[in-house]
Amino acid sequence: MFKNVKVVELAGVLAGPLTGTFFAELGATVIKIENKRTNGDVTRTWKLPTESKESAISAYYCAANFLKESLLLDLTDSLDYEIVINHIKEADIVITNYKPGTARKLKLGYDDLKHYNPSLIYAELTGFGDNESRPAFDVVLQAETGFMFMNGEPSRNPVKMPVALIDVLAAHHLKEAILCAIIHKLTTGKGKHIKISLYESALASLANQATNWLMEGHIPQPMGTQHPNIAPYGDMYATKDGKLLVLAIGSDKQFENLGTLLGMDFDAFGTNAQRVAKRAALNRKISECIVQKTARYWVANLERSNIPYGVIKNMQEVFNDKKAKKMLLHEVIEGIETVRVKTALV
Repeated sequence: MFKNVKVVELAGVLAGPLTGTFFAELGATVIKIENKRTNGDVTRTWKLPTESKESAISAYYCAANFLKESLLLDLTDSLDYEIVINHIKEADIVITNYKPGTARKLKLGYDDLKHYNPSLIYAELTGFGDNESRPAFDVVLQAETGFMFMNGEPSRNPVKMPVALIDVLAAHHLKEAILCAIIHKLTTGKGKHIKISLYESALASLANQATNWLMEGHIPQPMGTQHPNIAPYGDMYATKDGKLLVLAIGSDKQFENLGTLLGMDFDAFGTNAQRVAKRAALNRKISECIVQKTARYWVANLERSNIPYGVIKNMQEVFNDKKAKKMLLHEVIEGIETVRVKTALV
C-alpha cells in the first residue's frame, strides 16, 4: 500500500518505532536513525536474563523494528547530519520523539526541515506535551493518567499493565494522525506538523472509566478483572482441570443462555442491575457449577450456547493457536533470526 512512501524515523524505544514499523509492514521504505554515541536505540540493551549479552539487538528491540534500514549516526557531526538531511529531502514522513527543545538544538525541528521539504509530514511524539521535559516512560504515564490506580485487586497495591500500553496506544494515535495528514496532502499538496503526546493519548483512551467520573463522580477502584458496570464480566472461574475461564455476559439473553447451560435457577439475577448488586452471591453459584467440568467441556458448550467466554492462556498457549501463528513476521536482523507480531491488520 505504501511502497512509494519514504519514512525517516528519528525515534527510539516503542511508540515511535511501532509507528515506523506499521508503515514498513505496508511496504514503505523506513530509514531508522539511531544514536551512534549511545550504540543505538536503548531497547537494544533491554534484554531478558536468557538473552545473549554479545548480541547487538534484543527481543524487545525486534518487537518495534521490522524491515527498516538502520543507520547509526552522530547528529552533532556535520557529515552525519548531512546524511540525515539528504534522506529527509526525499522523505514523505518524519517521525520524532525528542524531548522539547532537543530537536531545535539538533536543527531537526519542523521549522528546520520544512525548508528542505515543504510537503513533509512531520509527526512529533512527546511525553507530556511541548512544555514539559520530564522523562515519560510508559509506567510513569500509567501512573499519572489513572490506569495504575484502578488496575489490580482491592486492598492491594496498584498494578501496571505488563505491556507498555500507553506507548502502544500513542503509536495508534500517531498512525491515525499521519494517515489523516496523508489525505490532507493528497488534496492540498501541503505537508503538516502533527503533535501527539503520550499523556493525551492515555487520557483519550480512558473511555467509560473517564465518563464514570466526569458524569457520575465515580472514581474507578481496583476490581481485578471485574467490570464496574456489568456482571459477570471478567469474573474468573476455575474448571475441574485447573484452568481459569472468564465470562463476558453483556446482555440478559446471554445470561439466560448461561443459566440454561448450567441448569440453575438464576431468577434473582435476571437483570444486569441485579447481577452487579449481588455479584459475590452470583459468582459463588457459577463457580460451584464450573468447577465440576473440564475446560474442554465448557469451551465446547459455551460456544454452542453463544455465550462470550475466554480461557486464560500464557504466551506459549497463545502462540500455539493457528490464528496467532498467521500474524507472525520473520526477519533476519544483523545476522539474527527475529520474529514479532504484525501491527498492520489490513
